[in-house]
Formats: sequence, structure tokens, C-alpha cells
Amino acid sequence: EWNFGGFPVWLKYVPGIQFRTDNGPFKAQMQKFTEKIVNMMKAEKLFEPQEGPIIMSQIENEYGPIEWEIGAPGKAYTKWAAQMAVGLGTGVPWIMCKQEDAPDPIIDTCNGFYCENFMPNANYKPKMFTEAWTGWYTEFGGPVPYRPAEDMAYSVARFIQNRGSFINYYMYHGGTNFGRTAGGPFIATSYDYDAPLDEYGLGREPKWGHLRDLHKTIKLCEPSLVSVDPKVTSLGSNQEAHVFWTKTSCAAFLANYDLKYSVRVTFQNLPYDLPPWSVSILPDC
Repeated sequence: EWNFGGFPVWLKYVPGIQFRTDNGPFKAQMQKFTEKIVNMMKAEKLFEPQEGPIIMSQIENEYGPIEWEIGAPGKAYTKWAAQMAVGLGTGVPWIMCKQEDAPDPIIDTCNGFYCENFMPNANYKPKMFTEAWTGWYTEFGGPVPYRPAEDMAYSVARFIQNRGSFINYYMYHGGTNFGRTAGGPFIATSYDYDAPLDEYGLGREPKWGHLRDLHKTIKLCEPSLVSVDPKVTSLGSNQEAHVFWTKTSCAAFLANYDLKYSVRVTFQNLPYDLPPWSVSILPDC
């Protein structure tokens, strides 16, 4: 969604270059750029081992579908990109989004509207939701996309109840592609994305407040969430309880997956009314 995919136009004039594949000229330019950015970050002591704020780095983006389409050259490029990135010695984990075959120690992660059923390619890697889509981009001549706050929160809560460990919103703050920087087919200059903070930096209610309250509630569950895996029990035909029990704490997520109907369920001998398409969180069950 950026003009020319974010690449500088001069790059296409490098002799013999082919973008995002096992191609020597492209890999040389990519490594040069990546090394420059990493070295700039190191010089400013921005990585976590330097007591900086950067706790994670990403190489490539949503390359898995492209790799699947082009085959062996794509696989070779993925392996090279992973080795190149890790070799830069940032001291923080590297991730690849939508990359099921991300080689160790790269962590494969999920982007999408819903990621509760995603699992990383190894059980020792954390389950991460790197792009929780708050809306969608606007196209000239098309409708302005909208995602209800309730559905956004439902997606996040389901991810957390299914052992999710990390949420990053795309976008949390909308923006503007000025001039001719907007890319893709007919993408508008507004990149508001129905984000919790709009492209002017103003809070979009009820989405901003709803997500704020959701994360406050999830934070209250932290002692249980980081200690144990959930015990899942059925509360009905489309209802479940995900319960995180420890010796000193308990957190429960009561989910109603029905699209239309509210349901009254019984949990620990108490009645709870669950709205349709919702997760009710009990920080101290």
C-alpha cells in the first residue's frame, strides 16, 4: 500500500535484478539496506540488550504466499533472509509474518482479522498476532471500510484465550499517504483504516475506549495467563470456558461463538448471560 511497494524506483534499473526472490543483485541491495538500518539502531543504543526500547525485529513481510507460488527460489530466499537477519546480532528475536516455514530461530507469526487458531511452526515459539486488522484501506470509488469495536475486541480476546502471547494492531493510529505516495490499485491517500486513533490522531469511539478497557482487563489476568495453559470445557453447543488456574490465581474466558443469539450458561454454579459473538472475561474466578 505504498508507491512502488516502498522500493526506490532506481532499484529496478540495477542490472539483472529480480525483486524478492533468490536473486544476487536484489539480495545484495537488501542486505546493504538492512545492515545500514540495524547499524543506525545500534549506534543509538535502541535494542533491548543496549537498554533500548526495541524488543523485536522483522525481516520480510507476508512472503509465504509468494514463496508458495514461485517454489524453490522463494524457499532459498526465505532461508537466506533469515540467516542474514540473525547474523546482524541485534540481540532481539526476529519474526516473519505469514511464513509457515520460517527457519529457526525466526518466529512465524499471524496477520489477519482473526488468528485464534493460528499456531507457530514449533511449540517452543510464542503465538503472536502481529497484525490485528482494525479495518481496511480505502479505495477510490469504493465504500469506506468499517470494523465494529465489538468484533475487534472479540478477535483479540479469542486469541488471548487460545494461548496467544502478543497483539499488535494494524493500524492502531491511522495515517495519510500524501501526494503520490499511496500505492496499490486505486488506494486512496487517506489511510485512516478505521483505527482506534484516526488519521488526525483523534480517538475513535467506541473503538478506542472499548479496546482500552479490554486490555486493562487482560492485564488483570496476567498472573494466570503467564503461568499455565488453559483448561477448556464446553458450556453449550457453541459456548466454551477457557480457564487459567494456578495455586494463587484464576482467570476465565467465557466465549459464545453463536452469531445471533445470547445464551445463559452456568460456570462454577453461577449463571452468566453471554451476548452473541462475544468473550466475557473474569479476571478473578
